[in-house]
Amino acid sequence: MSTSVIVPAAGSGTRLGENRPKAFVDLSGATILSRTLAAVQSSDVGLDRIVVVVPEELIEQTRAELTGSRCAVDVVAGGAERSDSVRAGLARATGEFVLVHDAARPFTPAAVFERVVEALRAGHQAVVPGLPVVDTLKRVDDEEQVLETVDRSVLRAIQTPQGFHADALARAYADAGDVATDDAGLAERAGIAVHVVAGDPDAFKITTPWDLRLARAIAKGWD
Repeated sequence: MSTSVIVPAAGSGTRLGENRPKAFVDLSGATILSRTLAAVQSSDVGLDRIVVVVPEELIEQTRAELTGSRCAVDVVAGGAERSDSVRAGLARATGEFVLVHDAARPFTPAAVFERVVEALRAGHQAVVPGLPVVDTLKRVDDEEQVLETVDRSVLRAIQTPQGFHADALARAYADAGDVATDDAGLAERAGIAVHVVAGDPDAFKITTPWDLRLARAIAKGWD
């Protein structure tokens, strides 16, 4: 069973505080994107195609950096919103399964990709990796007054890759009526059941300057 992976990498990454799109920020001698693509290709998921979605002005640069791939790689232009970029990638995806993986999760272990695909092969239409929530969570009002303590035992912090049968993801996006930051959320709205498998702390997303400092320290240790 063949699998395509869509890697949305067209975001500006303004919260990171760098002077370039987040996926192209240096991470100890390599871009975040290049490390993420290496992580994607380290997994054994029947990888057929990777579709990298970047700002239009960076298409040629990205193509020049992508050498030695063990599967077909397409580089396409993204849109204003993440959902636009995933749609652009979905148009080029092939295979029975489609995974969507954040470009800013460069250390995601191969085992996470493999758990997602294993669950798809078992018959689940949509699969996401998740971690139990360890912090105490409180719901507050507009004045920051605590309303209640939320039961964290039923909560999961969701990561990527998020995996789908290709027709299920296509249906979720066909039914989408608004912008989404989470592909599984679109699947839920379309009535598609979403299954959770174990995530991994190493699959954290680089979003803030603190995340970037942590990622650079990890990259130096791994290299």
